[in-house]
Amino acid sequence: MKKLTLDSLGWDSWFEAQARTLGEAEIPVARVATVDRDQLLLVGEDGFFRAKLSGKYMYESESASERPCVGDWVCVEKPGLDQFGLIHKVFERRTCLRRKAAGDLVEYQMIAANVDFVIIVQSCHYDFNLKRLERYLVMVKDGGATPLILLTKTDLVTGEVLADQIAQIRNAGITGSVATLSNVTNDGVDELKSILSPGKTYCFVGSSGVGKSTIINSLVGRNVLDTKVVSGTGEGRHTTVRRELILLENGALVIDNPGMREFGVFGAEEGIGASYSDILAKATQCRFRDCTHSKEPGCAVLKALERSEIDAEHYDNFIKLRRESEYYRLSYAEKRKKDREFGRFIKSVKKEIED
Repeated sequence: MKKLTLDSLGWDSWFEAQARTLGEAEIPVARVATVDRDQLLLVGEDGFFRAKLSGKYMYESESASERPCVGDWVCVEKPGLDQFGLIHKVFERRTCLRRKAAGDLVEYQMIAANVDFVIIVQSCHYDFNLKRLERYLVMVKDGGATPLILLTKTDLVTGEVLADQIAQIRNAGITGSVATLSNVTNDGVDELKSILSPGKTYCFVGSSGVGKSTIINSLVGRNVLDTKVVSGTGEGRHTTVRRELILLENGALVIDNPGMREFGVFGAEEGIGASYSDILAKATQCRFRDCTHSKEPGCAVLKALERSEIDAEHYDNFIKLRRESEYYRLSYAEKRKKDREFGRFIKSVKKEIED
């Protein structure tokens, strides 16, 4: 591995300009490699070291989504021997990958930050799901990264099945890159390696057991991530338990992720617009500007649906995702309003006590 530089870790003029604006161009910076509760592993020009958040930053960060996640750049007070570094600031994220937190909590959960490409992995044997793929694409595009689709375990299906799955992707209006790969035959591994560029960050996402960790081990050339043998059905077994930034020999950076059982979207209007541009193009011809494309007269989207110009499943997923995003956005706005009101109440009580 060559000597580490900030540039080799993904630092560029965008972050440099931010550092100058903040007046912190001379303060040491590093990138978050892993997060383990209140401890972080950072990587900088001098290699890897441990760090924690400063008390001031912990106090001032209003939500968990504002705290460092894998891929973030941070200003850090470097540690002495066998000591933790102290993180004082997190740089603004150029891109991010986030979802609604699992369960009933209406809050963002950060998955990764400052990723250039997100590789969406689906097994074409048991995991292929067009609706889930479209949901991933909304999440990726909403965060500003470029999506790449990777279909794995091609050795377990016929060429006809694989061709049909790719046709389904194209018929849904998805025009991005689609690659295929088999970890058993190694078909497609060299093609994937050729895609990965030095200094760029690639985040792998997908369901449990689709082979993400095995793929990354192939890219690294050794078993840096735990994997388990597949079941008798060809389904892999989930082993990744935390997100981790890994440097490849060719200079690319990759982030592995635990499999996601659920990933709600909210406030993702940009991602929905980018993923369903064909539907939104039809929507410009609707009679009413506030058309919901569900029952209004003169709806160009419904007319296109009747004429089979828009795939029915593609349309159904668009309506579902847009309603879900709006519902959670309104719930989140209400939550933030209550949090602010509670904060003002606490401040007034403190003032009364002090007086």
